[in-house]
Amino acid sequence: MAETRGTPSPVHSPAYLSLLRAGHRLQSLHQAHARIIISGLHRSRSLLTKLLSLACSAAAPRCYTLLLLHSIPDPDSFLFSSIIRASSRSPSPSSSLLFYFLMLSLRISPSNYTFTSVLKSCADLSASRTGIPIHSHLLVHGFNEDSYVQTALLVFYAKCGNLIVARKVFDRMLERNVVAWNAMISGYEQNGVGEEAIEVFYKMRAAKVEPDSATMVSLLSACSQVGALSLGQWVERYVMENGLELNVVLGTSLINMYARCGHVGKAREVFDMLKERNVVSWTAMIAAYGMHGHGCEATQLFHRMRSEGPLPNDVTFVAVLSACAHSGLVCEGREAFESMNRDYKLVPRVEHHVCMVDMFGRAGLLDEAIQFIRECIQVEPGAAVWTAMLGACKMHKDFDLGVEVAERLLAIEPENPSHYVLLSNIYALAGRMDRVEKIRNVMIRRGLKKQTGYSLIEIDFVGHVFRMGDTSHPQTMQIYDYLEELMHKLRTAGYMPETESVLHELEEEEREYALRFHSEKLAIAFGLMNTGNDVVIRIVKNLRMCGDCHLAIKFMSVVSRREIIVRDKHRFHHFKDGACSCKDYW
Repeated sequence: MAETRGTPSPVHSPAYLSLLRAGHRLQSLHQAHARIIISGLHRSRSLLTKLLSLACSAAAPRCYTLLLLHSIPDPDSFLFSSIIRASSRSPSPSSSLLFYFLMLSLRISPSNYTFTSVLKSCADLSASRTGIPIHSHLLVHGFNEDSYVQTALLVFYAKCGNLIVARKVFDRMLERNVVAWNAMISGYEQNGVGEEAIEVFYKMRAAKVEPDSATMVSLLSACSQVGALSLGQWVERYVMENGLELNVVLGTSLINMYARCGHVGKAREVFDMLKERNVVSWTAMIAAYGMHGHGCEATQLFHRMRSEGPLPNDVTFVAVLSACAHSGLVCEGREAFESMNRDYKLVPRVEHHVCMVDMFGRAGLLDEAIQFIRECIQVEPGAAVWTAMLGACKMHKDFDLGVEVAERLLAIEPENPSHYVLLSNIYALAGRMDRVEKIRNVMIRRGLKKQTGYSLIEIDFVGHVFRMGDTSHPQTMQIYDYLEELMHKLRTAGYMPETESVLHELEEEEREYALRFHSEKLAIAFGLMNTGNDVVIRIVKNLRMCGDCHLAIKFMSVVSRREIIVRDKHRFHHFKDGACSCKDYW
């Protein structure tokens, strides 16, 4: 319906100005709505559309937005697209789905703007069951070739973790802007496939599409996953040389990348360089110190944060408690845990409980760990708590308690193979080979398999993956010959293999042979062969390093006169001159 002739133009009226001033404040919008009615402009389509869009952006109650919608005669595609778009950007994006299906029920044809907005809501809500039919709708309406719709579709599938379909959409796109490239890179990165994310980035560069800050944030996260330090350093140079703002998000990503690639000193340089720091950046730096075994530095930075930084949140306390657990700082850990509720009214979650049990357990305070579980955890302890307790029992060879804990753990997660492996190791250390065999038979009967270990090393921007006894690498013969020679030097220097927890039914010589070709030893041998004498060897290991490899790498750092950094499942180990940064507290 056209605006009434003779009335003031709605966009110049006091009612319109009151709408603009109200913005996304719901109470002010109600007042603006009253002014519209008093001014006699309650039939103005443009004013009501603006009011409805602002109400949707403010996540107004659905009964109110529906009342407004029904007050507008003959709603069209533009109106619905406007309110769907506003709802998709609101704190309650699910409302956009309601309006979309209402639009279809009124037989109003969606536009490309409708689909981009409703797919954004599906992506933000991870509503894959809703988004897939919408994919069918856009095909029926002929928008499958629209570049904006394709990008929204790509983001939807990537955020929902359906990377196969996301990649199909991406590969079919005739035009890919930076948003599409970023969606594919972040999709891989957020689903833990860092290698694929980096591969897509290289293709983006080959296509001569200039990356932006969002690209760099996702790429740095992918570098963190796979330990790609060289590429991460290139990202920092690119940011500086191309004038990209080192804001708090990009800066925090750089901190995480350097920390997870074994360069904690550089992470601190970036932290000190940031003009703005939020709770995430402070927490990232504290966590960086913790994972590298620098517990004192972590707690010092935490105290500085408490005095001059933002208020710590529950994630900050996870970082602090983890740092204390890996450095034996029991008193500091106790104080941090008690301060959560006392000073910040934060209720400890399972992650904090796990850190405390891990801290007591690593320190050999097994009785205190059990007491904490019984008295401080109000709900039934989950698998993560008992896993930390079981690891402590293995570490301190308390086999009776370890068996009791393992039984609790297996009752909670009977299909988790890692629990059986840990219990098997405890029995093996106790010399109970009958029990080891029994557990192995249970695993075979249930079809449970131990996770395959691997180690990754990056040289000249290329990642090389090794598994135990691996023979797939092009330099296999040279690597094995070099490793044999290296192990001979280690034995001459005083190294004696730790064979007690490896395949007890094997003869001693066979155990040594099995240990010799663990993935990290192969990766280190390859690194020593193919890098200069001044290059630090950096390894990423997907599982916890075994005791023999930890001992052997100490000797490797001596005979090779090289610094070797290994990131395993739990922490970093910096080996230099025969010592490890963890001080054997791991």
